[in-house]
Amino acid sequence: MSDQQGAVAKMAHIVHRYFIWIVIASYIGAAAAPRAGALLHQTHSANIGSSDLHGSAAMALLALLLFNAGLFTNLREARSVVKRPFLVVSGVLGNFVMPYAFVAAASLCLKPWHNPDEAQQILTGLAFVAAMPIAGSSTAWTQSANGNLSLSIGLVLATTLLSPLVTPLVIHGVGALTTGDYSEDLHELAAGNAVNFLGAWVVAPSLLGVLAARVIPQPRIMAAKPFVKLVNYAMIAALTYANAALSLPAVVSDPDGDFLALMLAIVVALCVVAFTVGYVCARFGRAGRGETASLMFGLGMANNGAGLTLASTAMADHAGVMLPAILYNLVQHFAAAIVDRMMFQKAADPA
Repeated sequence: MSDQQGAVAKMAHIVHRYFIWIVIASYIGAAAAPRAGALLHQTHSANIGSSDLHGSAAMALLALLLFNAGLFTNLREARSVVKRPFLVVSGVLGNFVMPYAFVAAASLCLKPWHNPDEAQQILTGLAFVAAMPIAGSSTAWTQSANGNLSLSIGLVLATTLLSPLVTPLVIHGVGALTTGDYSEDLHELAAGNAVNFLGAWVVAPSLLGVLAARVIPQPRIMAAKPFVKLVNYAMIAALTYANAALSLPAVVSDPDGDFLALMLAIVVALCVVAFTVGYVCARFGRAGRGETASLMFGLGMANNGAGLTLASTAMADHAGVMLPAILYNLVQHFAAAIVDRMMFQKAADPA
């Protein structure tokens, strides 16, 4: 590794360590100056063959992030997870079934809430957390905890590739729990746009990245890795800002304390349950420390970039539904940092 690569790699490590504060800064920027975020979500159309492709700069950022994730995916490591089928299956099922079960339970708990529209906003927003594949950032936390990277990569790939099939089912399921416009919008989204979005902006870029890794010489890919990681952090911050800019300004200008407190409590509960289910799956699968880290970070961390970008295209008339996913994006990184420190870094410290 050259001196320049070493310096960039060290900078990327520092950014990862303090990334939660960068996320918070992105939220503050979105609340204070949202105009650029709206521009990033402005839709443009392009003719590709006989069909039209509709997209935005925010979607392009998401696609590039997923392309980079595919580019640095080690398929040999990913294939090795077939040796532990229970862990893979439980991780994939847990990623989609557990959040939906939580939303169903939340729908019962929210029935007595004094404002039915606020309850619908929370449930609809949770759909964009529950229906998303595992976040690629879970692999970074797994690596930081010296976890099983092959299992982590395998879970991200499996849930991403399955998302066009499973995500619409989860969204339909949450649509059955909601009412009025929220239910109609979710069912319409699940019936068409969700599959198109996931295919064009999530699955296709991921697969293109994997294919590119088989064409580009491996030494070149590894030489570029520190630079790409740093660029990825910048793109995540930009995407976080763009998505938050659609709803945070209204929250800041007209805050509703009890509504926000309720939403935060539900989001924190979902995050705690998600990390706990990852731990339980590991225990049932008799997993070691490394596999436990992979399952906990995998089930605890959803691809909120994809969820928020999808929500911004489908629920523009209900900007408040993005708040649960925005909060979950923040909470999951805090939770990951706590889990990493309390369970894995502490365990790795010499006695």
